[in-house]
Parts: sequence; structure tokens; C-alpha cells
Amino acid sequence: MKLLVLGGTHHVGRAIVETALERGDEVSTLNRGLSRDPAPGVRALLADRTDPEAVRWALDGQEWDAVIDTWAWAPRVVRESARLLAGRAGHYGYVSSRGVHRWPWPAGADEQAPLVDGDPGGSDHADYAAAKRGGELAVLESFGERALLARAGMILGPYEDVGRIPWWLRRLEKGGRVLAPAPARTPLQYLDVRDLAAWMLSSAERGLSGAFTVTGPPGATTLGDLLTTALDVTGFATELVWAPPELLLRHGLPLGMEFGLRMLDGSVPTGMHDADVSAVLAEGLSTRPLRETLADTWAWLQAEGDPAPRADAPSPDTWLDAAAEQRLLDQLTR
Repeated sequence: MKLLVLGGTHHVGRAIVETALERGDEVSTLNRGLSRDPAPGVRALLADRTDPEAVRWALDGQEWDAVIDTWAWAPRVVRESARLLAGRAGHYGYVSSRGVHRWPWPAGADEQAPLVDGDPGGSDHADYAAAKRGGELAVLESFGERALLARAGMILGPYEDVGRIPWWLRRLEKGGRVLAPAPARTPLQYLDVRDLAAWMLSSAERGLSGAFTVTGPPGATTLGDLLTTALDVTGFATELVWAPPELLLRHGLPLGMEFGLRMLDGSVPTGMHDADVSAVLAEGLSTRPLRETLADTWAWLQAEGDPAPRADAPSPDTWLDAAAEQRLLDQLTR
């Protein structure tokens, strides 16, 4: 395909670009050109997406088979891009989020679960759920049945910049005893970023449209599987000390929130890790083994170092206060 990626330098965008190049697609990217040099073989178009005239100038006179957009902020930016590209591209894939569903998410929810309100012309991105829903509506305005809305769940794998697996790997790297949020059998539902990229590109090629919940199958792995596999693939000499959620809450330690396993008040949310993904699996989504995701994430961190955190992501110190952790470890291991 002749592909345009709006973004293309971080996390999902970078995975999409690399996967497209591996497929042999002809890839153009549009971004400010400030974060990373374009990958070899990529045609880099430069513009600030918040400047409609700059975007119009950068895209002038060009056409693509498909566009993939990773924008996560003000929906009006998506609307302006989609309107500009409506007559120049056959397909528009938008990386959305399960967050567009109204909270609390029902257990076993599929694509029909209630949605939040969104404004396709909105300029605010403080409300992530409303911004993503506004972005969806903006794409549908211009592309209609040529639009694919990928409502992603928890995305892991190389290039992650939202503070989940990189944070845990660096924490486990220190060795010794570390707290983990019990119970170890807690189910996790996630998707490797490269599997998301491959599915979106294949779907663009086929002209697949509609809204899909895009994450891995429920019940496939647990928190214990994730952390013990991380120790296995890295070889760290670290002991996991599992602490009950109520004890973590009492000590002011929000461990588990990084995976959506509990809320600030200690309550356990429903629907986070049991989404019905039968629709996306029927449309060809495939998922790689957990071991591969974790090993490749660790290899990337070793090669490139820790990524700069996203402005809308929690700080690395959010999940754990070292002094509070040590006090609880001492209590649990007396």
C-alpha cells in the first residue's frame, strides 16, 4: 500500500511504521520532525498538526491508499486532517481506546457497550475519553464506511512510553525483594503494539471498516505470569513479595493501578481485563506469546534507554514510594 502515518515516531506510530516497512508498503509520515529521525525508507512530511495551513501545505497534491492516525488530544485536529484527506485516501484507520466506553465498563463488554459523549470539533484534551470519542466522530464525518476505529486496550511491547512494563523491568532489575500486588492469579488482558500495528495494516489493505475492541483474548495470562516471565527472560535475581490490595492501600501504595487492577480508593473495577474480543479475532487479529513481548521490550530498553515519558502519562514515581515499600516489606518478611 501507499500509506500515510499521522505521527510515526513514538509507541504505536513507530510500530506501525516499522511493520509497514517490513510488509513492503510505501510509507510517508507527517509530524513535526522533532523527536526522532525518520526510519530509512520513510518519506518524512513535516508540519505541526495543530496548524491546519501547515498540514494542508505538507499534504498538497498527494494521495494514499490508507491513512493511520494515532492522535490522542484535541479532536478538532483529527477533524481537520480527515476533512483534508477525505478525497485523497481510500481508508482512515484511527487508533482509539476502550476508554470511549462509558464508565464503569460492564463485565464482558463488547463494541455495543455505552459510549461517552464527544465533540469532533473540540479543542480540549484534558478528558481523554471524550477526546478519543470526539476523534472517532471526526473520522466518521469524513470517511464514514471507509473508517476503522481501533478501540485498543492495554498496549504493551517495545517503545511503550506510558509507564507500565518499562517501569516494572527497571524495578525488577534492581534485585532484592520487591512488592507485587496480589493475587498473582489476577487476569490481565493486553496486546503487543506490533500485533495491533499488523492488524490495522492488514485491515487497511482489506478495506475493513467499523469499530472494534482491539486487545488480546481474556483469560490468556495473569499478573503472576507477566512478572515471573519478566524475571525469567531477564535473569534478574529478584524476589516477588505479594501483598494484598487492602494492605497496599493502607500503606499508601497504589501498585496495581498501572495495570488498571484497582482504583485510587482500593476498589476493583469490572470490565478492565475481560473484554469480549470475538469480533476482532474473527477479523484476523493474532497475538504473540507474552515471553516474546517482554524479551523484546527489555532488548529495546537496553539498546535505546528509557523513553521520555508522555506528558499525559503518570510520573515514574507514581506507583511506588521506596520508603513505604521498604516498611511494608519489613512487615511482611519478619
